[in-house]
Amino acid sequence: MSKSLGWRAAIVAFVVLMSFIYLMPSFTSDFPGWWSNILPRDKIHLGLDLQGGMHLVLEVGSSKAVENHLERVVEEIKRDLRKSKIRYVELKRLGNDRITLTLMGPEDKDVFKKMAEADYPDFDEVSVTGEGDHPSFELTLLPRAKTRIMKMAVDQALETIRNRIDQFGVSEPDIRPQQDNRILIQLPGIKDPKRAVELIGKTALLEFKLVDEEHSVEDALKGNIPPGDEILYEVTIDPKTGRETKVPYLLKRRTLITGEYITDARVQFDNQYNEPQVSLSFDARGARLFEQITGQNIKKRLAIVLDNNIYSAPVIQDKISGGRAQITGRFTTDEARDLAIVLRAGALPAPVEIIEERTVGPSLGKDSIEKGFKSMIIGGLIVVVFMVIYYGLSGIIADLALILNILIIMAGLAFFGATLTLPGIAGIVLTIGMSVDANVLIFERVREEMRLGKTPRASIEGGYGKALVTILDAQITTLIAALVLFQFGTGPVRGFAVTVSIGIVASLFTAIFGTRIVFDYLYVKRRMKRISI
Repeated sequence: MSKSLGWRAAIVAFVVLMSFIYLMPSFTSDFPGWWSNILPRDKIHLGLDLQGGMHLVLEVGSSKAVENHLERVVEEIKRDLRKSKIRYVELKRLGNDRITLTLMGPEDKDVFKKMAEADYPDFDEVSVTGEGDHPSFELTLLPRAKTRIMKMAVDQALETIRNRIDQFGVSEPDIRPQQDNRILIQLPGIKDPKRAVELIGKTALLEFKLVDEEHSVEDALKGNIPPGDEILYEVTIDPKTGRETKVPYLLKRRTLITGEYITDARVQFDNQYNEPQVSLSFDARGARLFEQITGQNIKKRLAIVLDNNIYSAPVIQDKISGGRAQITGRFTTDEARDLAIVLRAGALPAPVEIIEERTVGPSLGKDSIEKGFKSMIIGGLIVVVFMVIYYGLSGIIADLALILNILIIMAGLAFFGATLTLPGIAGIVLTIGMSVDANVLIFERVREEMRLGKTPRASIEGGYGKALVTILDAQITTLIAALVLFQFGTGPVRGFAVTVSIGIVASLFTAIFGTRIVFDYLYVKRRMKRISI
C-alpha cells in the first residue's frame, strides 16, 4: 500500500507542477532566456466578451471567383489558339459556368476538340452547330471543378485576411471558416475598428493600365467611350476640410501587369515634400514585364489602379529596370501603411461582404470579467463552507480537490490554447458544482458503509467502489453532450463546452483519484480510527 500511495502521490504532484508551469505565462511575461526554449509560453486567451474588440462575419463572393477563373481560362484559350494558329470569330465567357467559342472555319474543329480534351479537363465540351461554316463550341465547367474553385476562394481569402490582420498588429485574433462560404473574425482589444474593417474588406486588386490620351475624357463622360476603354476616377480627400474630389480618367481596359508579381511593399517618404508613398518590389518575372512595359510606353501615362480606384497616373519618363515602382498620392501615414499591408498580403481571390459586425467596448469586457470572477468566487466559497459544515474533515479534503480542479481547468485552457469567454466562466462555475457532486456521492456511500458497522478502511473502499459507476455514468454522459456542443456550436457555445469538457476530466481525476490518496494516507497508513464525515 505504501508503494502504491507513493506513486499515486507522485502523479498528483506532477499534475500540480505542470499546471503551475502552464499557468505561469498567464501571470507574467518576464521569463529567463532558457524558459522559451524548454517550457511553454502560451497564456490563457481572453475572448471578445471579456476584453472587448470587434466581431465580424464575412461572406466570400465565391461565384465571382468562378467568373474570374473563367476569364483567366478565356485568356489561356486565346494564347493556345494563337499558338496553334487556329482562327476564331468569337471567344467569351457566358454566365459563371460556360465559355463559348466560334471558329473561323470547320478545318480547325478536330484540332480544337483534341486541345480542349487534353488541356482543359475541368470542362465538359459540347459541340454546337454555328451559323454557316463557323462551328461553335460550348465549354461547361464541371460541378466538381466549380465546387473546388469556390472552396479554394474561401481558403485563400481566409489566409489573405489572416496575413493582413497579423501585419496590422492585432494580438490573439480568432479567424475561422464557417458554413455557406463565410468567415468568422474576432479581433480582441482592437483600438480602431473602422480602420480594421477597411483593411480586411479591401479586395486589393492592383492593376497598371495605360491612360488613353488620344481620345477626349469629356466625350467619354457623355457616353462616347471608345472600344476597349473605360472611365475610372482618382478620388482625393482634403485632410483639413474633408472635401472629396473626383478626377475622371479614360483608361485602356487592358491590364498590363497586376499585383500578383509583388514581393514586397513598404512605406517610404519622398525627399522633397516628406510625404508618405508606397514602394513596390516585383519578383524576377514581374521586373522583366515592368521593364518591358515602361520601355515600350515612354512619355505615356501609366495609371496605378487599386480596386478600380486610381491612386496616381505618372508619366513614364524612361524605362524602369530593377523591379521597383512607387505609388504616390495624398496619403496619410496610416493609409500608406494599410495599403502596403494589403499589397504584401496579396489580393483577395473574390470580394467579401461584411454581413455581421459587432463591437464590444473594453469597459463592458472589464465589467464582464469582474462579474464573472465574482460569481465564480462567491459560488465557490458557498460550496466550500457548506462542505466543511456538513462533512467536517472529509469536506475539507473535498475542498482541496475543488481547488486542484480549478487549477487543472485553467492550466488546460492554456495547454490547448483555448479562449476563456464569459460562458466559459459559467462552465467553470458549473464544474465546481459537478466536482463537489462526485464527492457527495462518495461520502454518502461511505456513510452507508459505516452504518453497516464496517471499519474505516472497508467503508472507504466500499464507498469509492459503489460510487464509481454512478460518477462515471453521470460525468461521461455530460462530457459527450459537451463535446457535441463543441463540435457543432459556435462562439460562446464553444467557450462553454471547452471549460465543461476540461472540468469534467479534471473532476474525475480529483474526486476519484486525488481525494482517495488523502483518505488512504489518513485511514490506512496513519490508521485513524474514526472518519470525520
